[in-house]
Amino acid sequence: MIRHSQNSNLIIHNELDYRGLPIQVDKGPFIRQYLQKLHATIDRALQQYSRVFAFRVDLRFPAAFVHGRDDNASQVFKKFLDSFKSKIHHNRCMALRENKHAHQSRVRYVWAREFGQHGKPHYHVAFVLNYDAFNALGKFEPGRDNMFNRLQEAWASALGTSVEAVRGLVEIPDNPSYSLRRDGLGVEEFFYRASYLCKAPTKVYGDGRHGFDSSRI
Repeated sequence: MIRHSQNSNLIIHNELDYRGLPIQVDKGPFIRQYLQKLHATIDRALQQYSRVFAFRVDLRFPAAFVHGRDDNASQVFKKFLDSFKSKIHHNRCMALRENKHAHQSRVRYVWAREFGQHGKPHYHVAFVLNYDAFNALGKFEPGRDNMFNRLQEAWASALGTSVEAVRGLVEIPDNPSYSLRRDGLGVEEFFYRASYLCKAPTKVYGDGRHGFDSSRI
């Protein structure tokens, strides 16, 4: 068992898979606890819902953003999560008004904070929702009532700026969304994709701040 040189609480995972699920070996090594959290997040969602909608998004800060010792980046990211969860809750409340059988959804996620060449943080996030409530990101166009615009609005709210000012800062990667089923369909593909968030490189250790975490529910 090899422990991380900068944080002895973390265990390095150098294997070719995790519990039989594929990982992006070329991006490793990985942190075993992070893989455990990713696996648990997916598992909890599929225990609650027979189908799950999972997707990836990257969040970047404006050029003028200052990442100080008070860790204002983490504070902004927490505001983003709170705002996004509030928007999902509001959407489901509106759906219930129209249909008393409308499906609800918990907001589950894993996230990783990484640092680029210039020392500025950015966030990679994987969300996991109830497929019967949400199953698409929607068109990447302003003004539409869809998941993409909820993400943009939540990031703008967290930064205290306008939606127009965050365009280009909410990045949807290629092939971002997945449909997972309780029988295992789609799970390997998404776990492989999201394993990128669990890699050891490009994170900062030993500064008292989390570089990775997940929802608790």
